[in-house]
Amino acid sequence: MINIDNSTMEKYELPKLPYGYNELEPHISEEVLKIHHNKHHKGYVDGANALLDKLDKARKIGEDLDMKSTLKALAFNIGGHVLHTLFWENMAPKGGNVDGRLLESLNEQFGSVDRFKDEFTKAAASVEGSGWAVLALEKATGRLLVMQVEKHNVNVFPGFELLLVVDVWEHAYYLDYKNVRGDFLKAFWNVVNWEVVGNRLEKA
Repeated sequence: MINIDNSTMEKYELPKLPYGYNELEPHISEEVLKIHHNKHHKGYVDGANALLDKLDKARKIGEDLDMKSTLKALAFNIGGHVLHTLFWENMAPKGGNVDGRLLESLNEQFGSVDRFKDEFTKAAASVEGSGWAVLALEKATGRLLVMQVEKHNVNVFPGFELLLVVDVWEHAYYLDYKNVRGDFLKAFWNVVNWEVVGNRLEKA
């Protein structure tokens, strides 16, 4: 038996929303936000913690695990937790305006803020199945790149700083917009917290 003590290690926790469940209405309903946060996001947090416990237990008793399936599931759940946390933070009841370095960068690299929104929206609308659209900074080149993330962990650019994310899993919008993802994406722009996005860019 291997003597490993993981009792002092922290676990993932479901973050509190920075606004009330009804404060993103009419763009995102209270019902959808409650289900999304308390059921789906919590499920990823619980899933990640359970898998970490499984790994800890296996190490203590020297048990062999199916590492491929275990680590794939762990990446899925941790990715879901991280992306959802960013998602809640980059929304607000009053989204504000694009300004500062973020405005300069979007104008320089995309041609205009509207051009960026169009490209980002098209990326989000065309994600195959369930996933995300993400605006990320690649530090080596200084480029702002839009990427499509399938599920929570496929097609991620390793090491890129994530600035803005939108969830296009059906649970994010189906009760409000049925299967019309495009209508949800139009509504999303009304609640983007540009101050948070700009601060992420400054810190990166």
